[in-house]
Amino acid sequence: MKKIITSALALSVAFAVKAQEIPERKHDGYKPHGGPGKMHHRRPGGMELKELNLTDAQKEQMKTQREAFRKQMEELKKNDKITVKKWRTRMENLRKDQKSKMENVLTGEQKAKLEKMKTERKALHEVETKARLEKMKIRLGLSNEQAAKIESNRKEMMEKMKAIRENKSLSDEKKREEIKELMKKQKENMKSVLTEEQLKKMKESMHHGPHKGGKKPETKKEVI
Repeated sequence: MKKIITSALALSVAFAVKAQEIPERKHDGYKPHGGPGKMHHRRPGGMELKELNLTDAQKEQMKTQREAFRKQMEELKKNDKITVKKWRTRMENLRKDQKSKMENVLTGEQKAKLEKMKTERKALHEVETKARLEKMKIRLGLSNEQAAKIESNRKEMMEKMKAIRENKSLSDEKKREEIKELMKKQKENMKSVLTEEQLKKMKESMHHGPHKGGKKPETKKEVI
């Protein structure tokens, strides 16, 4: 039942919780074996950079900055003489500085184009979210009232999730705790909306999903 509710939640919420890039430390001065683990250094725009027609000089600048950032992160990972709070603050500052430097490589025209693509991507996401809800409505035989409740819960959860992520007064650990609690409440909301028969249909759709027994489609990786 837990897996079924979780799947229903995934379909209704239609967005993933932003991965936490800051690994947990159990106490001040603790250094996990082998470092904090693999970190994902995000670039401004991600795959969208390919559409900006970067010059060779810009690509080289970004490559140099990414390498410098990687070295800084490696040094920070090795530092086990600072507290958890200071470690997290320094990492966040490094990430912000890296983002600013990467964006400064772009021209005004490229920045404007990047913002436009982000806006278009957000609009497309909304369209896809509504499409997923319509598919869910057809697949599970949801009533208009049920669909409206699911959409209302989804929007409310997105707003709360955003508020938690943007709350600078909360530590990353506290944010994870609040997000976990929020997801728990959302599962209960979904359980109260769907009938037993609909939950059964959800389970059946899970067993006949596009990736059951097969490999997931490969995703291309942008390299600059």
